[in-house]
Amino acid sequence: MKYLRLKKQADFQKLFHKGKRAFSPSLTLVYFQSEKTRMGISVGKKHGKSVVRNRLKRLIREAFRATYHEIRGTYSFVVVPKVSDSYDFHTFKRHLEWMIKKEKL
Repeated sequence: MKYLRLKKQADFQKLFHKGKRAFSPSLTLVYFQSEKTRMGISVGKKHGKSVVRNRLKRLIREAFRATYHEIRGTYSFVVVPKVSDSYDFHTFKRHLEWMIKKEKL
């Protein structure tokens, strides 16, 4: 199973307005039932300069890639990281797995 990326602003807005939310210490997951599994990342400027934001997106993308096989249905996701001093792949992966199990996705 492969997932697609959310790219359009309208798709992000639809998820933020109609989607359900799951929270962890490092991430917020916004999800909504859809026809295909899709994922987007929303990282604001409060996280730092573009180098930091792009690294953060790469870490989250890889953590999602490692955990999306556990998802039973098809959903659209937006992952929003919380501001922290340091960002870690294993923390993101662990929190994504925890939220998927908690929300029974």
